[in-house]
Amino acid sequence: MNTTFLPVNPPQRLLMGPGPINADPRVLRAMSSQLIGQYDPAMTHYMNEVMALYRGVFRTANAATLVIDGTSRAGIEAILVSAIRPGDKVLVPVFGRFGHLLCEIARRCRADVHTIEVPWGEVFTPQQIEDAIRQVKPRLLLTVQGDTSTTMLQPLAELGDICRRHGVLFYTDATASLGGNLLETDAWGLDAVSAGLQKCLGGPSGTAPITLSASMVEVIRRRACVEAGIRTAAHQDGDDEMIYSNYFDLGMILDYWGPERLNHHTEATSALFAARECARVIGEEGLDEGIARHKLHGDALLKGIQGMGLETFGNLEYKMNNVLGVVIPEAVNGDQVRKLMLEDFGIEIGTSFGPLAGKVWRIGTMGYNARKDCVMQTLSALEAVLNRLGLRTTQGAAMQAAWDHYSERC
Repeated sequence: MNTTFLPVNPPQRLLMGPGPINADPRVLRAMSSQLIGQYDPAMTHYMNEVMALYRGVFRTANAATLVIDGTSRAGIEAILVSAIRPGDKVLVPVFGRFGHLLCEIARRCRADVHTIEVPWGEVFTPQQIEDAIRQVKPRLLLTVQGDTSTTMLQPLAELGDICRRHGVLFYTDATASLGGNLLETDAWGLDAVSAGLQKCLGGPSGTAPITLSASMVEVIRRRACVEAGIRTAAHQDGDDEMIYSNYFDLGMILDYWGPERLNHHTEATSALFAARECARVIGEEGLDEGIARHKLHGDALLKGIQGMGLETFGNLEYKMNNVLGVVIPEAVNGDQVRKLMLEDFGIEIGTSFGPLAGKVWRIGTMGYNARKDCVMQTLSALEAVLNRLGLRTTQGAAMQAAWDHYSERC
């Protein structure tokens, strides 16, 4: 075989879709650090720092705050696989694609899955969710905070009290929202939260931060644990069937991250360094300041899109700070617009799924790319492409609207 494989040299792209985004250069530098052994005192010290840093990001005092080696979906699956017993009733409020994902994973855990749904572009009221809880009587409520398929942000602040009143465990997938939108794990009564680095946290995909309440840890610890085919003495009551996944068994993973350091897997060192730097950078800026930055630039993009005369998707009252849905004008081919933006400007924007496929662009302003220059470049390129394809806009109106927004708030 004489084929010559060249070194990896990806094209320069400005990633302004729903994620992933361009990783912060500080995170990339941290990832390039040399490897060390998984039980080296320096390594276990970094693991402890990661736990402490993410308590700040999640706004929690939970001891069980750590990262799962795997994409954000690995964090979701680890929590659901470890918490759901076969036959458990779970309730999933579905307002986009990722609610359906929670349903699929829960069904694979052999849960009895119940759903409520609203049209894509809307969210649930607390009363709708409480009414469903009264009817279904679930053991777990599985929610998505920010669903990038619809760009909507589900309000969670009142759901913790509802869940406590009804004896329900409360989980949310914050993959798309954490770091760019307010999330208060302890104050809102969340029992489990999972996320990913590749959106507002400013890192690469491949690591899933999670946090678990003491109540959730107790539930996980009660699950039957089999060592070499023999039930351990601590789990003789046979209360629950064993967790079917070894890799995602959070009981074992907690022992690995805890003071026992019981071997479970070899920690992904470079990924850990990336996760640590993401959280360190957030702490350096300030979590509230970072959320305000995402809102500033997300709103500037919105003003620019409206100034261009384009229609936005969904109820803007519940829009995520970091992603905007834009209705594709009938006069243009949405995929052709994305193609020209990528090929001629090096800018990537997203399309959507399911009922929104081919109808909506999704433009993100998140993480390292929640910056004024990124917003202005994207608006300029989109306006130029639309005019090139025959959709006339008032030249410069988008940029002027964004500039005005920045002038009023900076």
